[in-house]
Amino acid sequence: MNSTLGKPDFLAHQEGDVVAVAVRDLEPGSIEGGYLRGSDSLALELRDQVPLGHKLALVDLDAGQDVIEYGLRVGVTTEKITRGSHVHTHNMRSARWQNSVA
Repeated sequence: MNSTLGKPDFLAHQEGDVVAVAVRDLEPGSIEGGYLRGSDSLALELRDQVPLGHKLALVDLDAGQDVIEYGLRVGVTTEKITRGSHVHTHNMRSARWQNSVA
């Protein structure tokens, strides 16, 4: 967890999720968080700035791969995404609208 405050930097909903959500504005560097359902702590090296409420990758993702959050498919990647990277509309499409014209 954030070493200065003892609070998480990000939260994932459950094991198997490939993204987590920033619980504050995050800067590149070492960050820690965990699962809402479970006691495991996660640490990773954040590669990009990630604003509060935005997603970050917990694993490497290939282009065209499902984005799993809440244990559900919420999106599809539009390009390769590296663990610790910002995940948002620039590299992911909503699963609901994946076949719409951009």
